Amino acid sequence: MSVELTPRGTRGSNLEKMPRPIKKIMFGLLTFMMRLGRARLVYLTTVGARSGRNYTVPLQWFPAGPDAWLVVASYGGSARHPDWYVNLAKNPDKVWIQIGKRKLKVRPESLKGGERLEVWQRIVSEAPVYAGYQEKTDREIPLVRLRSEQ
Repeated sequence: MSVELTPRGTRGSNLEKMPRPIKKIMFGLLTFMMRLGRARLVYLTTVGARSGRNYTVPLQWFPAGPDAWLVVASYGGSARHPDWYVNLAKNPDKVWIQIGKRKLKVRPESLKGGERLEVWQRIVSEAPVYAGYQEKTDREIPLVRLRSEQ
């Protein structure tokens, strides 16, 4: 199984319309606040679907067993997917994470059906902000499991 690029939505937050410099500042502040709140952060590196360049983004992660992590492609409830998610779907064999000092090559896979619903309920009970993001958009927010290849 790999990452399935699900349909975009028709409605959502205005995050995608925000100018890139403002988004960069906003996401930087959000990352800082997550660190202060002791959120679990993973640095996800993907290869751009069009550019072929490496991109790294900080994401909150949730446990998925030994050497496996869950990430949420919410993009703040936007109608479209975050770029990193599209990159995972287009280049699933070129994905790395860094947690603390560990850097690992990982294999991404989309969660579907009952497994996705069960994991979604666990995530929103731990981080209710994601439920609010889902209310903003009509797309199903993807959940991705990252498994270590090492």
